[in-house]
Amino acid sequence: MEALLDFIPLDIALIAENFDRFLYGVWTTLNLTFLALLLGGLLAIPMAIARASAHPVFNPLVQTYTYVFRGTPLLVQTYLIYYGVGQFEVIRESFLWDPILSSAWWCALIAFTLNTAAYTTELLRGAIADTPKGEVEAAIATGHSYRSRMRRIILPSAFRRAIPAYSNEVIFMLHGSVIASTITLQDILGVGRWLNGRYYLAYEGFITAAVLYFLIVLCIAWAFRWFERRYLRHLATRQTTAVPTADPAA
Repeated sequence: MEALLDFIPLDIALIAENFDRFLYGVWTTLNLTFLALLLGGLLAIPMAIARASAHPVFNPLVQTYTYVFRGTPLLVQTYLIYYGVGQFEVIRESFLWDPILSSAWWCALIAFTLNTAAYTTELLRGAIADTPKGEVEAAIATGHSYRSRMRRIILPSAFRRAIPAYSNEVIFMLHGSVIASTITLQDILGVGRWLNGRYYLAYEGFITAAVLYFLIVLCIAWAFRWFERRYLRHLATRQTTAVPTADPAA
């Protein structure tokens, strides 16, 4: 066993000794990522409806918001919130400073939420706009109001069709969460950087972090594959087997 460990170019014993820190990093990463996805999703639903319905007031506002947050890097957004807002004395003296804006965790959550809300808004807007006209016309014919159509027909249909694209957003958000390590948070990458810096290592911390991210992405992909099989079964192409017929000339 010792000969095998000597052959592996990684200090496995050191990684195992500090693996509890990596587990804490996994918790921080998952907590930030999925809480941001939840809050961003809740914000995206009304904004997507405003975009899809071309509301004369809210549509331009939402469109500007999505352009700003989709057109600038998440790292810049996080730095502006974490380092930028503290430059204003009125914010430092407000009730939001001490419990929220002075905390790296809350600043990261706010930046991640606003960023994923912008992407999810445009994703849902496209799914709503692509709702088959037959479904909408059938809902109108049966007396559904606009609000009832949106709640019972259009949104459920859009959510189902958005599942494949939204899986990419979840994975991108997970990968983007590494930015939290740049503002002192000990996420997965942050623990890897700490391990390398503490013991003057080259890549043990980074390789461990990469493996953990890979396993999490694998679980996310499996989960969305299950969702697709369950909720998009009616959209799957049905393969019909051709039944051989007798040759009349035979």
